[in-house]
Amino acid sequence: MPAKEQTHAPRMTNEATPNNLPTVSGPEAIRSFVRTLPAAPGVYRMIDAAGEVMYVGKARNLKARVTNYTRPDGLEVRLQRMIAATVSMEFVRTETESEALLLEANMIKRLKPRFNVLLRDDKSFPYILIATDHEAPELTKHRGSRRREGHYFGPFASATAVGRTIASLQKAFLLRNCSDSFYAARTRPCLQHQIKRCAAPCTREISLEGYGELVEDARQFLSGKSSAVRNHLQADMTKAAERLDFERAALIRDRLGALALVQSQGDATAKTVEEADVFAIHHEGGQFCVQVFFFRAFQNWGNYPYRPRADASLTDAEVLEAFIGQFYENRTPARLVLISHDLAEPDVMEEALATRAGRRVYIEQPKRGEKRDLVNHALNNAREALGRQLAEGATNRTLLEGVANCFGLDEPPRRIEVYDNSHISGTNAVGAMIVAGEEGFSKKHYRTFNIKSDISAGDDFGMMREVLTRRFTRLVNDSDDDAEDENTGMPDWPDVVFIDGGAGQLSAVRGVIAELNLQKEVIFIGIAKGEERDAGREKFFMEGREAFMLPHRDPVLYYVQRLRDEAHRFAIGTHRAKRKKDQISNPLDEIEGIGPTRKRALLNHFGSAKAVGRASLTDLEAVPTISKAMAQLVYDHFNRS
Repeated sequence: MPAKEQTHAPRMTNEATPNNLPTVSGPEAIRSFVRTLPAAPGVYRMIDAAGEVMYVGKARNLKARVTNYTRPDGLEVRLQRMIAATVSMEFVRTETESEALLLEANMIKRLKPRFNVLLRDDKSFPYILIATDHEAPELTKHRGSRRREGHYFGPFASATAVGRTIASLQKAFLLRNCSDSFYAARTRPCLQHQIKRCAAPCTREISLEGYGELVEDARQFLSGKSSAVRNHLQADMTKAAERLDFERAALIRDRLGALALVQSQGDATAKTVEEADVFAIHHEGGQFCVQVFFFRAFQNWGNYPYRPRADASLTDAEVLEAFIGQFYENRTPARLVLISHDLAEPDVMEEALATRAGRRVYIEQPKRGEKRDLVNHALNNAREALGRQLAEGATNRTLLEGVANCFGLDEPPRRIEVYDNSHISGTNAVGAMIVAGEEGFSKKHYRTFNIKSDISAGDDFGMMREVLTRRFTRLVNDSDDDAEDENTGMPDWPDVVFIDGGAGQLSAVRGVIAELNLQKEVIFIGIAKGEERDAGREKFFMEGREAFMLPHRDPVLYYVQRLRDEAHRFAIGTHRAKRKKDQISNPLDEIEGIGPTRKRALLNHFGSAKAVGRASLTDLEAVPTISKAMAQLVYDHFNRS
């Protein structure tokens, strides 16, 4: 494990603080550390006059590495700027260089120094989980920390791929994917059993021993032993046919077909590579893109493109090495890591990843064969992804410049927010906010607002007033004027806000802004739908300017329409999801004092909420964990008349 910060690590006595500014900087400040540094592995931090960490690095020999920084003349311009701004340094001694590598990656992700390569990582990959903490293990999608007991398979690059694979695995192995409470309440097989996607262990249509064999087959298949599983099923199908049990033979045939479907998914499969993570990097226009492919059980389980923040003067190998160290800071590496460029210290990286995984990890930069083909495939994807991103970025920058020209802004906006409301006669009312910038729609920053105040049906002004009050109150309280998202660089404060509505909505907005007394300037623009709601004839309303329209074929008009339509889509979708949730909510959830445990006891005893509602008071009192007072409460809830 990486070493923790040690109190005896050498430090400079004139720490950079607002009240105690350093008297020296640059090579002179760095030189004062050299005398006390050990010739041992460790991690160092370079700190500027504001007290912020500018750079985190690791070294096999701290004394030798820091000595290099005292002679900046032969170094590249980026390092010379960093050295000139250094006023203080801090050090952490580690036992080995691999520990230093792990600690360096941890510190970079935590401190985000501006001179380091930064992995903008807000992606949590989903896994397939066979949960073994139940008598009948459940097949389900999992994301986050591994708290449940069971077998984890992944990562998958997208939730869609996981859902598709689970659906095929259900056909092949007939494993349940229902919750434990649903399982416990069954008195007869559900629809999943009828469509041959579950063996129904809940009602013992299959014994627990037989179900356990299905679970073991699924585990072996996901572990890469697909041939053994297929051979086993084919032998069972032949035996069933010989016994003239054609119904069972047909069922096994369908399961074999589902297995073939799982194995055929993905745009690239591997014949000799059972488990590997593939990294390929490409740079263009001063930007980098790293494509990561996941191969498990000889199958491609998807890929994901990353765009690390790095100085354009760095080489592909340098960026890739820093990227891999940070990528695995909170992930378990595969047994084999394939890379497109040689690392400077592959042995150190292998040792660090082995420490992270608790087993041996191999890093290869293949020169030929199938492994090289997989790397080339990832490299082509990296090249195409970065090309698309650069093209979209150029288009978006042009459109944002057009927005600035059309609406009289001093400079192109970095963050645009668009608001819309959705409800039916005031019920299930929600407000929605979408965000766009140089890289297009930023869905990570979308937000929804459940309307909390008692607003009369159809009072769109009141809804918009509540949404904006909550949004900007939180901004004022929690965010600095220049704050940015650490991963995407998106500012917290909007430059432009579009409101779906005309002069009335804009007037409501002005009231909110006046009450909040915002110090930061934000431009608010109302969009009124055209005559007969005709797209292309929208009117725009801004403070201090007469209502105006944009030319019919203006690209900026099309862009604003896309923003408004995206806000409308997001608001409608959120409203429908909320309405659907209300429609399928369990009546037991409305009873105060009925928590998950009592709810489960009632459902297990009666089978359904409807049966609970029909039960007599005596029957309710007979349920374990339900007291007489609680039984009376439940009875009164369903018998109010």
